[in-house]
Amino acid sequence: MKRLLSMITVLLLAAALCACGGEAMPRESGKPQIVTTVFPAYDFAREIAGDRCEVSLLLPPGAETHSFEPTARDLLTIRSAVLFVCNGGESEAWVEQLLEGGDGEVNTLRMLDCVEALEEETREGMQRVHEEEEEDGGPEYDEHVWTSPVNAQQICRAIAGALSEADPEGAAEYRANAERYCARLQALDAAFRTVVGGGARRTVIFADRFPVRYFVEEYGLDYFAAFPGCADDTEPSAATVAFLIDKVRAEKIPAVFTIEFSNEKMAEVICEDTGCKKLLFHSCHNVSREELRAGKGYLDYMWDNVAALKEALG
Repeated sequence: MKRLLSMITVLLLAAALCACGGEAMPRESGKPQIVTTVFPAYDFAREIAGDRCEVSLLLPPGAETHSFEPTARDLLTIRSAVLFVCNGGESEAWVEQLLEGGDGEVNTLRMLDCVEALEEETREGMQRVHEEEEEDGGPEYDEHVWTSPVNAQQICRAIAGALSEADPEGAAEYRANAERYCARLQALDAAFRTVVGGGARRTVIFADRFPVRYFVEEYGLDYFAAFPGCADDTEPSAATVAFLIDKVRAEKIPAVFTIEFSNEKMAEVICEDTGCKKLLFHSCHNVSREELRAGKGYLDYMWDNVAALKEALG
């Protein structure tokens, strides 16, 4: 109810701003605008658009999609864009509410629609924080589709296609940029396959949430984790921690993973108890303000993951 009231307020404010005339977000560059909700979409779009478009990111640095509340200005920014790239799924339910609440159609690309979606799953030892299927609804899908470099290629080509339709004059440039970027993603994919093929084991342990199911499915890895990928950041039960400790010991796992913006407490407990190492695996869901200003991209973080995975599988 609270979120619904927030959406109504946003829509009323947006309508008021529209009535005042002019755009809420002036286009200083005069270039077509692309609006994105999460960092991977932002990074893919700026690589493909090149200098032809201006790309903006709605999700503030360091923020969680699940707790993000859009503003009336965000709505106007979306409605003035040549393309709106969102993730789709339950964590962005506000997107559908915003799109349904205004006049006119928004050119929207949902990354979840670009790939074969996987249902979120609860594995052995994982703390269950919600039901995977409600009585009045269907299964919840894992939304972190970009964590597979193969999926990332499909998403990038879809963005290039959508931009080409919206801006036919730039079609050749968009498609060329996408293919150049996809070639770099293919090199990344090959590196991950080399690491997995040469690893001494095929199991990874996340002492954290697990937002990389598409990644492990792509490379044939097994996994254990404390929470599903879209779980709220909650404290694990003693049984969950004990289960992961037992797995580390039984399989002689040399390192456990945490993800960005985690408190890392559970990983520290496991490492202290077993002597294994704590490593960061980037889900690339979001970045810090400093990282955003530095211009680091999806490929930078994923190449860091190549090195981390090699150590964890060694």
